[in-house]
Amino acid sequence: MGLIDRLREVKSEGSRNEPSFLRHTSLNGAQVSAERELFDYLKEQVQDRVFQQTDPAKLEEAGPTHLLSQITEAINDVITEEKLLLTNIDRERLVQLTIDDMVGLGPLEPLLQDNEISDILVNGYAETYVERHGKLFKTNVRFHDDQHLLRVINRIVGRVGRRIDESSPMVDARLPDGSRVNAIIGPLAIDGPALCIRRFGAFGSDISQLVQLGTLTSEMVAFLRAAVGSRLNILIGGGTGSGKTTILNCLSSFIPDGERIITIEDAAELRLQQPHVLRLESRPPNIEGKGEVTQRDLFKNTLRMRPDRIIVGEVRGAEVLDMLQAMSTGHDGSMATIHANTPRDALSRLEMMMLLSGISIPEHAMRQYIVSAINLFVHVNRFSDGTRKVVKISEITGMESDIILMQDLFEFVHTGITSGGKIVGEFRSTGLRSKYADKMAAAGYQL
Repeated sequence: MGLIDRLREVKSEGSRNEPSFLRHTSLNGAQVSAERELFDYLKEQVQDRVFQQTDPAKLEEAGPTHLLSQITEAINDVITEEKLLLTNIDRERLVQLTIDDMVGLGPLEPLLQDNEISDILVNGYAETYVERHGKLFKTNVRFHDDQHLLRVINRIVGRVGRRIDESSPMVDARLPDGSRVNAIIGPLAIDGPALCIRRFGAFGSDISQLVQLGTLTSEMVAFLRAAVGSRLNILIGGGTGSGKTTILNCLSSFIPDGERIITIEDAAELRLQQPHVLRLESRPPNIEGKGEVTQRDLFKNTLRMRPDRIIVGEVRGAEVLDMLQAMSTGHDGSMATIHANTPRDALSRLEMMMLLSGISIPEHAMRQYIVSAINLFVHVNRFSDGTRKVVKISEITGMESDIILMQDLFEFVHTGITSGGKIVGEFRSTGLRSKYADKMAAAGYQL
């Protein structure tokens, strides 16, 4: 739990009967603007007073109770000096705004508490969108200026040992709950700093929630549970925001507790529940262009660490060679995600990444490599109404000449769209017997 959460606990324990400041008002635009300016001014005054007493770099060490006491004392002093009358609601709001700005993510904090929000998209200091139930909505959330937004971005990336500046104006990072963060600043971002947060705090690894949402069926879940339990190598494909990582988190929950799992990611976002998990994260180069650790470097080291299963957050480059080699030489039961439009397209992307690795491999050999490593494809799609569904579960059955043979086991058949824009369709089993049915039965799974 971060300092911002502990501060909330301390504050709520001391004022459980106080009304929340997060409530709507009937103020018009001019009043809202004047109110915002007043609170911004008071917030800056309070922060200056707290910083006079506590080094900003040591705020975490101060502890929530001490910091809350300092903020409250500073607010009382400022109100007295400015001869202001604040209601309990306004005082509570000023406390929360100050906390959010000093140790949290400023105006984004209320959005991070909304479990229905899956994406937060900040396009400059004055414009913030959110995705809720697959649809984008503009909010009234705004930062004070570009510098305010930049401070929040630096706070995020600094906590995970990364940096963002003119020499390195793009960065991937993560929040404590595993949510993925991408930020870009000038000179690349022409209209000011931009921040994208892909949230994972709102959803755990319970696949039954996905069944209730209509993402897949219980029959498909039973098959996937058997596939993971019988140690099939699984590749999860789909477009951006389709839910690949969510599916990967859910499937990983089927791995038995007694196995050693190592995860490899660019920005750590997987949340495995097993007791024996080692999480590895790549590292960008430092300001001198040195010290970079790629996913491929991590993969090579992982093979020396006695993993039972290897899980790759997203395969996107030369590490594909090491991944396929590991999957086909004893590290079965591994999983990864890949950007692809169809299972067949995922095969083409694997081949392309192998070609771009700089190692010359004949086409036939590449496809044999894939066939010996990958067993199952799970393809996820996000539809126009915002729903996400597992549209295909396919398996590789072999190779004929230079063609990789595949068969679909489950599919979602899209049959139409309602007048309200809702997708209409049904999940179907193709009726084909899985090539790996005997292996699943030997592992104790009866389908």
